[in-house]
Amino acid sequence: MSDWDVLVAKDDLRKIEVREAAPRAPLADGEVRLEVERFSLTANNITYGLIGEAFGYWKFFPAGEGLGRIPVWGFAKVVESNAADAPVGLRVFGYLPMSSSFVARLARKGGGYVDTSAHRAELPPTYNAYAEAPQDAMDDHRALLRPLFMTSWLLDDFLSEDGALKTLVLSSASSKTAMGLAWFARRRGMPVAGLTSPGNAQTLAGLGLYDRIVPYDEAGSLKVEGPAVYVDFAGDARVNETVHAALGGDLARSIIVGGTHWSGDRAPRALAGPQPVLFFAPDQIRKRAAEWPQQELDARFTAALGEFVADAGWLKLKQSTGPEGLLAAYREVLEGRARPDEGHIIRPV
Repeated sequence: MSDWDVLVAKDDLRKIEVREAAPRAPLADGEVRLEVERFSLTANNITYGLIGEAFGYWKFFPAGEGLGRIPVWGFAKVVESNAADAPVGLRVFGYLPMSSSFVARLARKGGGYVDTSAHRAELPPTYNAYAEAPQDAMDDHRALLRPLFMTSWLLDDFLSEDGALKTLVLSSASSKTAMGLAWFARRRGMPVAGLTSPGNAQTLAGLGLYDRIVPYDEAGSLKVEGPAVYVDFAGDARVNETVHAALGGDLARSIIVGGTHWSGDRAPRALAGPQPVLFFAPDQIRKRAAEWPQQELDARFTAALGEFVADAGWLKLKQSTGPEGLLAAYREVLEGRARPDEGHIIRPV
């Protein structure tokens, strides 16, 4: 097989296939062809597919009727160019399809690049931006952690504005974004309780990120010091109902971030206490970008990421190659079999 795409059914994420891409056509004016070098695959990507229709994630890399290309984060290199600002050999980090290659319209903007394709014009600018990315020894860690840890960093920044909070409670505590947020909270001296499946409890308890690990089947007995904030990465209505009821008057805020329990109970139901509010990372980026120069924003995040990686000696990178390796990793992540202390890195070739 030459070029290929991985496609999923929008209405059933278990239906996935590798399909040979159409032969490479001549590039239009302003277009470049990028070959995908490597990307990460995490529960965050499953969330993209789960809420793809509502939040526009299917629109970034269009596919056939009823099918979608789940976006991932990673590195790609320009191998053909018909764009003056993006020469052959340019290596970038950003939003990619689960494919061997793709076509974009890269144009210079600020200190980086932006895809100016018409179908992406109305989509959040955060996901249209591409950063120039020379080779670096931390590239695997950057592919895995940069998008997830950015959300963790922005969440911590958002929550730190509320000085009254005493405790942080996280669902899907094994997700990398939750783990990053727990790391930030512990640095600020805030106790963190993590909810997880029984199979992940022992591993998570040994990582030093959480003060307390609570299996989901024990969530009804959860008690913490209030005021507490519950940050939901799982999207499981039954878990949310249980947590809200257990915390009672100690729960001050409830925030929705993800949907790692994509096959769980998602039927809307009445919740005791504060009603959940969606956290959308690009909104917090826009807020800080208006207050801090871009260079300062980048420097703060880069420093925090470096400190987290230095602390995360427990993190193992699991390498997979080609479409078959990608499919195996995808199914592992989709079905919740990925270990908390591992991260999937995919190389198309």
